[in-house]
Amino acid sequence: MSSDPLTSTTRPVTDAVVTVRVIKSFPHRTVKNMILPHVDLTAMTVGDLKEIVRSEVQKQGGWKPYRSCVAELDTLKIYTQPHATKTMNLIINMDNEHWMLDDESKKLVEYGFANETEVSFFNRVGYEEFKANPEEKWL
Repeated sequence: MSSDPLTSTTRPVTDAVVTVRVIKSFPHRTVKNMILPHVDLTAMTVGDLKEIVRSEVQKQGGWKPYRSCVAELDTLKIYTQPHATKTMNLIINMDNEHWMLDDESKKLVEYGFANETEVSFFNRVGYEEFKANPEEKWL
């Protein structure tokens, strides 16, 4: 049996796992996770991450329903940090407005990313509308 701790700190920031929560609709709570297993947080910028996700949505088969809206996704916001408190909102972290990743040229590590950070990718206008009236709709 190994004595190494099984935590998110066992992977370096140059080989982190990042989960991107691609949000299609806030009111309908339509979200799908994309796991990126080998991300160099010291080299990848916010803009790079957006382009990788857009590209993967267009290429991967399970993302067909998201292809029509992926071009409209323009904002990243940290959803959770590893070993930190989690939000009660299942779609997006409505708190911590300072977790918005507004500078596309900044490296992910500069925004405090670590291994197992989760980030939401969404349309900013849709987010602002949902924040003003957080009503969920059921089909």
